[in-house]
Amino acid sequence: MGLGGATKKLQKVADMGEELYARMNELREQIVEVRETVQDTHERVAALENKVDQQAALLEAIAESEGIDVDELLTEVAIEEAEPAITDAEGDDPAAVPDAEDGDRGDTGTGSGE
Repeated sequence: MGLGGATKKLQKVADMGEELYARMNELREQIVEVRETVQDTHERVAALENKVDQQAALLEAIAESEGIDVDELLTEVAIEEAEPAITDAEGDDPAAVPDAEDGDRGDTGTGSGE
């Protein structure tokens, strides 16, 4: 009986080892795929960055030929983008009021009080 129990335990360990080996191979394959995907993504991003740089250079050249100061324009845009953020942060309560009014209109239109 002692040998039979030991044999079962050894078989169990061997089965677990085979399963672990299969899982490790699957993980290895997944890692290779992830590396390939990352490399492809890196190449695409590099190509897109190159295109964006080229387009920026073209736009700056066109702006220069039209007499537009690119730096001044970018500064104005940055200021305009920052101003609504400040206004939104200060005006959170007024934004909630129209929502409440919309909800009030919806409540009166449902007829649930009748």
